[in-house]
Amino acid sequence: MSGRERIRYRVGTASWTDPTLLESGFYPPSANTAAARLQYYAAHFDTVEVDSTFYALPSERNSYLWAQRTPEDFLFHIKAFAALTQHPVELRQLPLAVRERLGSEAKSAEPDQRVKVDSSEALELCFSMFAAALSPLERAGKLGCLLFQFPPWFTAREENERYLDYCRAQLPAYRLAIEFRHRSWFGERAEHTLAFLHERGLVHVILDLPAAPSLPATPFASTANMAYVRLHGRNREAWFGRHERASERFRYLYSDDELAELARKIRRLRGATEVQVIFNNCYSDYGVRNALTMAKLLREKP
Repeated sequence: MSGRERIRYRVGTASWTDPTLLESGFYPPSANTAAARLQYYAAHFDTVEVDSTFYALPSERNSYLWAQRTPEDFLFHIKAFAALTQHPVELRQLPLAVRERLGSEAKSAEPDQRVKVDSSEALELCFSMFAAALSPLERAGKLGCLLFQFPPWFTAREENERYLDYCRAQLPAYRLAIEFRHRSWFGERAEHTLAFLHERGLVHVILDLPAAPSLPATPFASTANMAYVRLHGRNREAWFGRHERASERFRYLYSDDELAELARKIRRLRGATEVQVIFNNCYSDYGVRNALTMAKLLREKP
């Protein structure tokens, strides 16, 4: 058996519940509950990225239900809660136990005010609550990567490398995938960044993004036994625009030619035994349409 034949490709989308997807007609009228929609989605795809966990800490109950409602071989990738990736969060998004451990300034903010989790005690509690909530998925063998999407201001410097080590230490039993949104991590520094991730068993998130000087051009390379490809679309105007709905930012439908070229790059990845391909162009049914095509391309013999 060749190395290429041993690679498992999983293809899915970032969310299965975006309002514009529900409006698109992808789900049949009978899929009118949360359980039915997940079961319908899982009949078409073998993996999904959970986006809602970025906005609020997940619950153990939801993890249990997700595990119960999907086939045995299904994988969930969980986006890390915003506070874990140094994003500010609305105070009301934080559990009371975390709020009580914040610094005085953050603790006294208005409920809808965005604050940074500025206390090490509060941050460690966020990490432990996040990990505990995912235990049902882990026990069921359905937990893939924890996606750490860092903000554009998380630049390539030693302090931030130390923070990556801190994240690794807080979640030693889980697989972490690291998405950088600042170009300083790559370019001339790319070899160092990839080596840093590889030495720690961290998964390098390969991005497909609009072409823009402020956005990173990530190498098509794997740093662990799992590779993670995240496709955001190439709509530059929408990416930098202001929108009522977040999904408008990802309003881009990949062409068949673009998908074929991406499939060729994905097939050339080496060093990983499993490759996750996640479409984050979650506007209307664009993501599911592109994911179905990509799954077909990767099933075909090269």
